[in-house]
Amino acid sequence: MTNAFVFDTYAIVEILNGSKNYDMYLDDEIIINDFIFAELCYNLIKEKGLEKSNLVLGKYSRFILKVDSSIIKNAMAFRHANRKKDVSMTDCISYFQAKSLKIKFLTGDRQFENLGRFQWGRCRILHTL
Repeated sequence: MTNAFVFDTYAIVEILNGSKNYDMYLDDEIIINDFIFAELCYNLIKEKGLEKSNLVLGKYSRFILKVDSSIIKNAMAFRHANRKKDVSMTDCISYFQAKSLKIKFLTGDRQFENLGRFQWGRCRILHTL
């Protein structure tokens, strides 16, 4: 049985780098948004160049799900309320997207350790609140 997750950029990069910590998610349904895709594009182009990145970017572009404007608004209110934690705009939006879809947010970012329920490991899975 597969699960659906909103994958953050960190999780995707770890998977692409062959991190064993993410093997358990290889068969799960991937959902990303335009913000995650933009970060992924930048990271891959920076590391591998545009031409070598095209195949991977083509694969991940299929997983983009549009984010509703109300999710963005709520995510930015959350970011403002948690500004001392230095949580990125993309991660806040992705977290609230997962919450709205009633699925989990897969991230390795430490800023989310104490924001809601999660499972410990080299990566963190943030459940919807």
